[in-house]
Amino acid sequence: MPYATLDGIKTNYQVTGSGTPLLMLAPGGFDSSIMRWSASGAWKELLPLNALVDQFQVIAYDRREAGASGGRLEPLTWEAYVKQATALLDHLNIDSAYVLGGCMGVSVALAIGHSAPQRVRGLLLHWPVGGYRWMHKGRSFFDGHIAYIREHGLAAALECAKELKTFWRGDPRGGPWSAALANDPALAEAFVNQDLPNYIRILERSRDTLFNDTMPSGASGDQVMAMQAPACIMSGNDAAHTHSAAVALRELLPKVRLSPVMPPEQTGVAVGAWIRESVAWMAQQ
Repeated sequence: MPYATLDGIKTNYQVTGSGTPLLMLAPGGFDSSIMRWSASGAWKELLPLNALVDQFQVIAYDRREAGASGGRLEPLTWEAYVKQATALLDHLNIDSAYVLGGCMGVSVALAIGHSAPQRVRGLLLHWPVGGYRWMHKGRSFFDGHIAYIREHGLAAALECAKELKTFWRGDPRGGPWSAALANDPALAEAFVNQDLPNYIRILERSRDTLFNDTMPSGASGDQVMAMQAPACIMSGNDAAHTHSAAVALRELLPKVRLSPVMPPEQTGVAVGAWIRESVAWMAQQ
């Protein structure tokens, strides 16, 4: 797969097909990588990076600090994620695209819809995250990493990061830069030699920016209400991807459709049909 330097960060990406641009923002929380589009559930059945190429130019990438992409030791914000996504469109000479987000990728999609509306033809929002348990999980992971580095130090956290290569699968010791630390020796050296109190301030700001509310994240309620791009939502129905989060977005977005298809009826075939039907509807708005 090719790499590009986007907003100063090495980014692993993949482009398949040559139709209407479809920017894919992967599910998986902080493990938002290309491989997540074939890892589980409906995505594993659909294999969208292959199944959608007859209609779309499918653009997928490892979000910064995930997969084979790099990272930077700075506060993690929705604006930082927007910069990477829009820089990829610039790199590919694409003015605008339909934006498909899954899980936490929905939040990045909403952030793009707010910060870079001219780049968005329409939003496809699959399993929006939200609710108290989602907020609590995110804050707990950051707090767990902070507690670990306070007790054991940055060198111990680096070793955990190299072993775990992820922040989001039940063990927060390595921190949100785990994947990048595992594949970037220069970043690993900067990590272990940085000022610990300053790093803790970076973590606290990241935590408080990304997990500040039980509402769907990525954009505030007022920002969502101001979005003019049409949007289509397919709801999840578990502790992190609450149905209430999908309903909240339906209530806020001005041009929106909420799919009646709920898990477990969301098979690969059903999700693929939802994507195509949603784009057809949004193209008429």
